[in-house]
Amino acid sequence: MKAVILAGGFGTRISEESEFKPKPMIEIGGKPILWHIMKEYSYYGVNEFVICAGYKQYVIKEWFADYFIHNSDITFDFTQGNKMIVHREHSEPWKVTVVDTGLNTMTGGRIKRIRAYTGNEPFFMTYGDGVCDVNIMDVLTFHKAHGKIATLTSVNVNQRFGVLDIASDNTIRAFREKSSDDGSQINAGYMILNPEIFDYIEGDTTVFEQEPLQRLAAEGELKSYYHKGYWQCMDTKREKDKLEAMWASGHAPWKKWVD
Repeated sequence: MKAVILAGGFGTRISEESEFKPKPMIEIGGKPILWHIMKEYSYYGVNEFVICAGYKQYVIKEWFADYFIHNSDITFDFTQGNKMIVHREHSEPWKVTVVDTGLNTMTGGRIKRIRAYTGNEPFFMTYGDGVCDVNIMDVLTFHKAHGKIATLTSVNVNQRFGVLDIASDNTIRAFREKSSDDGSQINAGYMILNPEIFDYIEGDTTVFEQEPLQRLAAEGELKSYYHKGYWQCMDTKREKDKLEAMWASGHAPWKKWVD
């Protein structure tokens, strides 16, 4: 299975950094948060990625193009016709497709545009600005067991995201915007979507978190995997600094992989 990562937004709430790069390329511990998310998936054996790029999409493409060089020891020998010698190779077992899904395309539209790259099979999907310590394989097992079109990971934190009305059998009955005094579970991303999901998305102007998820919920095709562990988005400079401090301390909850 492939993992689709939404990485095309403007990141206006963290404009101090997103003025110069896409939000998923803002660094935590010297690596883009996008890299941290991909390392999470790779830890569980998911190594094929489709990146839904948009705003400053060339930054993402250039970063992956230079990844091998930036993570290896290299001698540039100009005495032998600019020969390059790699002494210590370090690369990831990744296959990465970066797709320009448009500058102003909404989240649903971005997903719709990568249909040709996911094939006729379920795929993982998450946002390129949040990290989590959820067991991705447990989410997959849950998804296969219930047989519905979509599974999303839910968490219970004080944030500004869509609220979930969840029945006792984990079926999501409704999806709505969160109010400031709401203590309900929210959408944390880390989804699994069956190919039928594309039929719920009309086009570029479709916001995935609105009509598609609301319709899935109304039809009983949206399930919640409740995660009681760590999750954190990076919407603001304050949240970025919080993640940076955790990484620097050596106690980043989302880091399960070994360097």
